[in-house]
Amino acid sequence: MLDPADTKLLAALQKNAHLTAQELGEMLNLSPSQAGRRRQRLEADGYIQGYSARLDPARLGLSVQGFVQVHLGSHGPEQSKGFARLVASQPEITSAWTMTGEADYLLRVYCADLEALNTLIHGILLPHPAVSRVQSQIVMAQLKRDAPLPT
Repeated sequence: MLDPADTKLLAALQKNAHLTAQELGEMLNLSPSQAGRRRQRLEADGYIQGYSARLDPARLGLSVQGFVQVHLGSHGPEQSKGFARLVASQPEITSAWTMTGEADYLLRVYCADLEALNTLIHGILLPHPAVSRVQSQIVMAQLKRDAPLPT
C-alpha cells in the first residue's frame, strides 16, 4: 500500500524524473537516504516501471500524428498474435490498445508526412490478412500533452 509520502514522491517523479534523493528528501521532509530507499522500493515493487525522455515530435521531423482504428475480419488467437507482432515491428506506431466497441484496435502513430501515413495504412496495415478495415484520424492540434497519472 502507498502512504502519502509515496504518493507525493510518485507525483514529483512524474513531473521530473531527474530529482535527486536530496531534492526528494526536502520535498517529503525525509533524509536523502530515506527518500532514496523509498524510490528504490517503489521501483522494485513495480510502481515505477522506468524513466524516459519526452521528445518533441516536430523537432524530429514527425509532423503527422494520428489515430488509426483497426477492424479485424477474423478474431482467432493466431490473427490477434500476428497483428500484435506487426504492431510491435512498426516504430511509427507508438501506442496500441485493444478496444471494446466497433474497432478492435486503436493505434497512435507519428509519421514524417501524409505519404508516410498512407504507406503505413495501405502498405503495412491493410495487407495484413486479419485486417478488414482501417479508419484514420489526423491530429490537427494537441490540446493537452500526455499528462502524469493521477496519484
